[in-house]
Amino acid sequence: MSTFSLKDTRNIGIIAHIDAGKTTTTERLLYHTGKLYKLGDVDEGTTAMDWMELEQERGITITSAATTCFWKEKRINIIDTPGHVDFTVEVERSLKVLDGAVIVLCAVGGVQPQSETVWRQAERYGVPRIAFINKMDRVGSDFFAGIRDMHKKLGANAQPLQLPIGAESNFKGIIDLVYMRAFMFEGEEENASFKEAPIPEDMKDMASKYRHNLIERLAEVDEHVMDKYVHDGGIYPQEMADILRKVTATGKFIPVLCGSALSNMGMQFLLDAICDYLPSPLDVPPIKGINPRTGNEEVRKPKNDEKLSCFAFKIMSDPYVGKLTFLRVYSGILETGATIYNINKDKEERVGKIVKLHANKQEICNQVEAGDICACIGLKVTRTGDTICEESHPIVFESMHFPIPVISMAIEPKTKADQDKLARGLHKLVEEDPSFKVSYNKDTGETIISGMGELHLEVMVDRLLREFKVGAHVGRPQVAYRETITKTVRTVGKFIQQSGGRGQYGHVVMEMAPAQPGEGVKFESKIIGGAIPREYISSVEKGVVAAARSGAILNYPVTDVEIKLVDGSYHDVDSSDLAFKMAASIAFNDGLKKGASVLLEPIMSLEVVTPEEYLGDVIGDMNSRRAKIESIDQKGNTKIVKGLVPLSEVCGYATSIRSLTQGRATYTMEPSFYQEVPRHIMEKILDGKQ
Repeated sequence: MSTFSLKDTRNIGIIAHIDAGKTTTTERLLYHTGKLYKLGDVDEGTTAMDWMELEQERGITITSAATTCFWKEKRINIIDTPGHVDFTVEVERSLKVLDGAVIVLCAVGGVQPQSETVWRQAERYGVPRIAFINKMDRVGSDFFAGIRDMHKKLGANAQPLQLPIGAESNFKGIIDLVYMRAFMFEGEEENASFKEAPIPEDMKDMASKYRHNLIERLAEVDEHVMDKYVHDGGIYPQEMADILRKVTATGKFIPVLCGSALSNMGMQFLLDAICDYLPSPLDVPPIKGINPRTGNEEVRKPKNDEKLSCFAFKIMSDPYVGKLTFLRVYSGILETGATIYNINKDKEERVGKIVKLHANKQEICNQVEAGDICACIGLKVTRTGDTICEESHPIVFESMHFPIPVISMAIEPKTKADQDKLARGLHKLVEEDPSFKVSYNKDTGETIISGMGELHLEVMVDRLLREFKVGAHVGRPQVAYRETITKTVRTVGKFIQQSGGRGQYGHVVMEMAPAQPGEGVKFESKIIGGAIPREYISSVEKGVVAAARSGAILNYPVTDVEIKLVDGSYHDVDSSDLAFKMAASIAFNDGLKKGASVLLEPIMSLEVVTPEEYLGDVIGDMNSRRAKIESIDQKGNTKIVKGLVPLSEVCGYATSIRSLTQGRATYTMEPSFYQEVPRHIMEKILDGKQ
């Protein structure tokens, strides 16, 4: 049995915009907790958490790495997540199973586009957060601007628990506002330490003001503090720490700390804050799920004596042991050799081995308890988003939201021998990453891979070449268009066959109308009086879903269409599931032609940060790419340009922006929505496909 109780466990993630310093922060935390004996550097490719060769070469995090460390008699399970928007699914699935998160913000950049994305993801899963404003020793750092950014862009109730002493190269310490004491940093990197010191005279008034602000903000979210505040009662530091823990766990309050991960300043205080303010599995509401047999909602408490329930949040291929399935155990005890039940697949699985992970190093253990995170070897059918439970006590947890791929490319094996390797490699990559899709184009005989962006596909191809030793040719990236209708139509589908003996008979009448953007294909039955028997209605829906996979213009998937089944007829003998499926497909395709189908293209949200002297060139280039510029802001001597731009116009944008600004501008881009392609562009696309 574990020596750590659940109340001493923290399951946390480190989330942030690309380059805010997540991986460096994680490395420093591991160094201080004794997990690492030497500090790694992202730029040199020597970090423990970015363990893939690709990650070390590119200096980015691609997969979320998991590890366990210990600090002041607390066990901390840390997941370091990617910052690049192309790997946003890694953040999504990590946040789904975490009890708390540290959002790392850059003291120079403040709240950046991807910071907003990960913040929204954390909000969606109700994950309590603390903020760490990193890079305080960088030129242009501004702690208070970072907090203003959090209020303005994130709408966060964020308040500093620390004030920085100095900034940029003069950043030399912090003032702790809870205990009203100062700490000065000494030494550098591996030899960095700190010592307590009096609060500097010139900062005493400021410290008093910010402590008063902190109490005011706490009073807004806690009645006990409000009572003391109204009656001028004093609040003891330990009392304030307990209240901070309580209000942080509810998500109503975001404590903010500061430091510099690269220079190893303030990391011990961040570890203290993780232990003091982020919740244990006992402090967050117990997980809810649906009992598939009764349809009722059930709750599973994080207790060892409850029935087993786990959630699979990640699959990873290991060259030595095969497939690793990452699980969060919500209740009960999971043991090696146990037979478990996958409710989503309705199949039993056997747990071969259970391992705890430190990046890509593994430690075998016999069992894991409620509230813990582990990886299992030997699970054959379990995929990301599946629920594991006991067959006699079934429960299904809500699965995850995975974005639709926006870009595709063709890939073909160089030789016959590469064909099997390619199929095996693609199968494993699809298992690992639900936002990576593979399809086969019957017309051209090509294998098409689709993903979240150019970098995503680049990385997947790179992994095929390195890990799976596949020889392959790849085509140019192609935009994943969609199709939809623009007017409401009534459409009829009949499938009637008479060929001696039993025939086929299916007849449906449907109304098709444009739906709201992002709604996909919505199907609803309005059949009254049994014109079509109830058992065939699901077949009609299946026929519609199958037909929606390819549209009327260029066979792109159909989206944002509302279908109502309003009438039809059946034959007592000849009607069948197949006949109604075919009739629905005929009606759907006829409706696409009548409904004036149009092409939709993915629109990206683009933010460019550029030195002022290149602003004109950057805007001119964006205008030439059909961009709609939304705002131009100033930060120091740099300009921040925000806009919306069609994905088809920004393939290879990294190279263009580099040459326009001599490599001095940076940009971030993420999928925003789908929009109708202008008529003249659609004609060009059609000409190109002829």
